[in-house]
Amino acid sequence: MLKVVTGAFVFCGGFAVMVLEIIGTLFLAKEFGGSFYVWVSQIGVILIALACGYAAGGAFADRFRRARVLALPLALAGLFTMFIPGITGPLLEKIVLRHPAGQDIPMLWLKLDPVLGSAVVFFLPCFVLAILPPYMVRIAARRLDRVGSVSGFIYAASTVGSIAGVFVSGYIFIDYLTVTQIFRATGILTLVLAAASLGLDAWLGANSGSTPAEIKPLLKH
Repeated sequence: MLKVVTGAFVFCGGFAVMVLEIIGTLFLAKEFGGSFYVWVSQIGVILIALACGYAAGGAFADRFRRARVLALPLALAGLFTMFIPGITGPLLEKIVLRHPAGQDIPMLWLKLDPVLGSAVVFFLPCFVLAILPPYMVRIAARRLDRVGSVSGFIYAASTVGSIAGVFVSGYIFIDYLTVTQIFRATGILTLVLAAASLGLDAWLGANSGSTPAEIKPLLKH
């Protein structure tokens, strides 16, 4: 059961990341256009956020070992995501309008401005969501000799969530929801994960009597 719960956690996290990546490209296009550089910038920044989040998630999991630690960063990321258009719109305008009017923008900045814009908007929420997989591996790996299979399952579930996020964003969300509504829905999903992290700790505590010896130290921190 624990494996299913943690798999659902990372599925939702992977789903949210891909929604932000796909829909985020449309959001950036309002200021930077729909050029190849915008897509490259968005993909690159999301990958940087994932790499940093995976590293941080592993370190946090070894230090704190409780799911409730995820509640605050997930809540902050969720609130930020809900209000992305209002919070980040003026910042993106400043990136674009800092170039003198009536002059061509140098090619270097045509390439780098979308990177800056993507980082301002999407690095934080994607970084926080990327913390989930290594953290869930730590929680779900009840036996040390099953760490390999558990980590494989967790990252597979996260990737399946990402695949779902790509197709749902491109084929469903964009047809029936506005970009603002999609951001709000993704923020609410992230807030649900924040609340669920508290519930996961309570559930682990309630089942600690039947917990194998390998995981009991995790419930004492």
